[in-house]
Amino acid sequence: MEFTMIETGWLSILPPVIAIVLALLTKEVYSSLFIGTFSGMLIYSFASGGGIVSAVSTTFDMMYSKIADNAYMIIFLALLWAVVVLVSKSGGSQAYGRWAGKRLNSKRSASFATSLLGVLIFIDDGFNCLTVGTVMRPITDRLGISREKLAYVIDATAAPVCIIAPVSSWAVAVASEVSQTGGFNIFLSTIPYNFYALLTILMVLFICFTGVDFGPMKKAEEKAALTASAEAAASDETAAGGRVIDLVLPILVLIVCAIAGMAYVGGYFRGVSFSEAIGYNPTAGLTLGAFAGLVTAFVLYIPRRLMTPKEFISDIVSGIGNIVPPMLILILSWSLGGVCRQLIGTGVFISGFVNSTSLPLGFLPFLIFVVAALMSFSMGTSWGTFGMLIPIVTMICSADGVPQLLIPALGATLAGSVYGDHCSPISDTTILASTGAACEHIRHVETQLPYATLVAAVCAVGYLIAGFALTPWIPLAVCAVLLIGIIFALNRRSRGKEARS
Repeated sequence: MEFTMIETGWLSILPPVIAIVLALLTKEVYSSLFIGTFSGMLIYSFASGGGIVSAVSTTFDMMYSKIADNAYMIIFLALLWAVVVLVSKSGGSQAYGRWAGKRLNSKRSASFATSLLGVLIFIDDGFNCLTVGTVMRPITDRLGISREKLAYVIDATAAPVCIIAPVSSWAVAVASEVSQTGGFNIFLSTIPYNFYALLTILMVLFICFTGVDFGPMKKAEEKAALTASAEAAASDETAAGGRVIDLVLPILVLIVCAIAGMAYVGGYFRGVSFSEAIGYNPTAGLTLGAFAGLVTAFVLYIPRRLMTPKEFISDIVSGIGNIVPPMLILILSWSLGGVCRQLIGTGVFISGFVNSTSLPLGFLPFLIFVVAALMSFSMGTSWGTFGMLIPIVTMICSADGVPQLLIPALGATLAGSVYGDHCSPISDTTILASTGAACEHIRHVETQLPYATLVAAVCAVGYLIAGFALTPWIPLAVCAVLLIGIIFALNRRSRGKEARS
């Protein structure tokens, strides 16, 4: 379905602002996203000479278009969640929890294992979120790690890892955007300048090892420590005859076949390079992997009578039913993003600041980071953000004769895009992280936002330095020291308040 974009100026930023503010104030995501989407359609409809009826009609046209565009994602999530329910009902999750509990017997070890698994599954961020959540949730529940903390660790090792992994769907997307200026080699050069991704991984590892928390996350952790046994019991609605292999084998087959599926769909077995193949249509390949996991579960459970064929089908239906609420959030967020990008020109309006600024060119990486962060947060998409900004950044650096700023500026573009995607309430990665951790979506946003924003603020300082230092290592070192120092200061302040109370 074709849509025609019109530029609506400052009005273009109202729909995402309305959706985000309403969601944070009311704690109700569905109506907030719909109102944000509909407000954008009203702006578009009246600006193009239509009326309210046209706005209503175009709203559902956009939803239809986004469902069609993301059909493979919907099928993949349905199949994956069916596998999640099956491994739980088979007793595999319970058996794995007992096995891992003997080895991961502390919050530190379980948190580090979660972050390590998140780093290892770097092929795709959405796949990362759901898989890590499925595997680690029984363990973190038992050890008193909050669902909010689990969601943060999952989210912080999804997009930030994928954006710096040379073999991932993200790498291919970025390389295709800079194909005229160096392609994959340019992408590799931006990795040291992607301060947000690197510092987010550092922060996750630091927090996992030290147990230091602050803000709403600290309160969530204290509450989880008091209700650990109840959470564990709630997560153990499983059969008695399950074994560790009943969880590990379906998930392992799913992962291996998902990677092979992405390669197959992208033409790897017909001569296309692996990195290009996995970026061609990753969700189609992930769907093949999820189906393989489902078949493995059938072969593993039915002959051993862990469940009857009727129960197997019933659990599949139950799993698909469980994904409906987060899927509805995804559809609404896709629709809101479509309104902003395809109809009212939110990205065009915000990126206009890049061209209109009169600041010295050394401030360019800092300015681009801020603009990319605002765009990505308001639209809920990193791919859409860097897709619009990279051509602009490339033209600016070429036109002004400052090619030495190209790599820092591109790194800032990717970093700002990932920050917005990481913490935006309407980002699909944020939604999938809360789904994988079985955490209330708004709680995940509230507890993660201070952590992500702290890293972003430190990165902003780094980009101020990078624009003049023209090396990534000095600003990166300064940012790392500054980040750790601030975390310690916030933790000390939090403890001081507790002592006074």
